[in-house]
Amino acid sequence: DRKRETLAAGSPIQPIIKDVGEIYSRLLDHRPVIQGEIRYFVKEFEEKRGLRELRVLENLKNTIFETNEHVLPKCEQTMPGNLNEIFKRLQAANEMMHRLQEREHEERKLEADKLMAREEKRAAHWEEFMKEQQNKRAEVDEEHRKATERLKEQYSEMEKELAKYISF
Repeated sequence: DRKRETLAAGSPIQPIIKDVGEIYSRLLDHRPVIQGEIRYFVKEFEEKRGLRELRVLENLKNTIFETNEHVLPKCEQTMPGNLNEIFKRLQAANEMMHRLQEREHEERKLEADKLMAREEKRAAHWEEFMKEQQNKRAEVDEEHRKATERLKEQYSEMEKELAKYISF
C-alpha cells in the first residue's frame, strides 16, 4: 500500500484515489455509524429501563403499603362474620346432600327389593311351569303306554284270529 501511495503521490491520480477512498468509507464502511447507533441505543435503553424499573419498584412498594395498611385490616375485620356465614351455608348444603344420598339409597333399596320380588316370582313361576310340564309328560307317557298296550292286545287278538284262518 505504501508503494502505491508513493507512486501515486506525484501523479494526477491522487485526487481520484482520495475521492474513491472517501466514497468507499461513506458507502461501504459502516462501522463508525453502527458504533454510534449502538452507543446511542445502549444509552437510551439504560436510561429508560432504569427509570422504568424504578417506577415499577415504586408502584410495587405503594401497592404493598396500601395492602398492609388498608386491605389486610379490612379483610381481617370482615372475615370472621363471613366465615361463620359460609360455614353455616356449607353445613346446610352438607345436610341437604346427606338427605339426598339417603333418599337415593332408599330408592335403590326399593328398586332392589322390587327386583328381588320379581326374580322370586319368576323363579316360582318357572318351577310351576316345569312341574306342569313334567305332569303333562307323565300324562302323555301314560297315554302312550296305554295305547301301546291296547295295540299289543289288538295285534295279539288279530294274530289269534289270523291263526284260525290259516289252519283251514
